[in-house]
Amino acid sequence: MNIRSNSMMALACLALATLSAPAAADGESAPRGARHPASQRHSAPMTTAPQKPGGAGVKLEYRLDATPQLGQATPVVLQFDGVTEADGATVRLSADKGLTLQGSSTIALPAGKRTTATVIVVSEAEGLAYLNVFIKQGGASSAVSVPIQTGTAAPALKSSGEMKSTPGGDSIITMPVK
Repeated sequence: MNIRSNSMMALACLALATLSAPAAADGESAPRGARHPASQRHSAPMTTAPQKPGGAGVKLEYRLDATPQLGQATPVVLQFDGVTEADGATVRLSADKGLTLQGSSTIALPAGKRTTATVIVVSEAEGLAYLNVFIKQGGASSAVSVPIQTGTAAPALKSSGEMKSTPGGDSIITMPVK
């Protein structure tokens, strides 16, 4: 081999080694205590929660790292960004009926850093339930509901009225005034 082929071989090995090295998505390490499942490297993209004017101003992105199954743990990855208050922000989590939240229901968000946390929910019934995320920063707050669909059961609305027909033949539901 000559010098030219040796340097080309070295360059090819360097490029291959660089391409196969894992990279951090945001350049910051995860905070202590945040868990990252192995499936994160090949998981679905994050969904950005809508922000409302006058809210806490903290950006929330989320994804489910598994398909929710009845009675099984489902990891939900929550990523927070945009904390500007010097005291940081706080997050409180709650789950709808039919969904159990495992672990801590509060998260502290430091100022100026992206925070990723994985929470575990367990579906107790088929259907649609929500993981509710309440974010407070300064005097403002935001609420985001992360949908957790277990099985194929569609959500059913409870009717509190009774079905009647009008003289014109239309069907209506009469409801009591509260």
